[in-house]
Amino acid sequence: MRTILNVIWLVFAGLWLALGYVAAGIICCILIVTIPFGIASFRIAAYALWPFGRTVVRDPDAGVFSTIGNVIWLIFAGIWLAIGHVVTSIPLFISIIGIPLGVANIKLIPVSLLPLGARIVDND
Repeated sequence: MRTILNVIWLVFAGLWLALGYVAAGIICCILIVTIPFGIASFRIAAYALWPFGRTVVRDPDAGVFSTIGNVIWLIFAGIWLAIGHVVTSIPLFISIIGIPLGVANIKLIPVSLLPLGARIVDND
């Protein structure tokens, strides 16, 4: 079932969201200072492509630099990416078959707001 949902997700929402994260990652990797943001953005792009069967876990030992980085990310990119998730989840919620996809889209909002100090792991 996860594979079917992931394929449907990939076609209707995942590809477009992943392209947005990749674009943000490329922009962040242009400057040396923002490379950690770019790496986090690429990691989230992989999660946005295939979200079913995976979840986000916060790392309690992330440290103060990830907190500062998350505040910077929230101001410059996190809000816009979260808005993108909300906007793409609305048409998914309208159709019956898209409801699980809309839920998955909403599930991506916390990691899009605060990506540093988060790990994406399999549910198993």
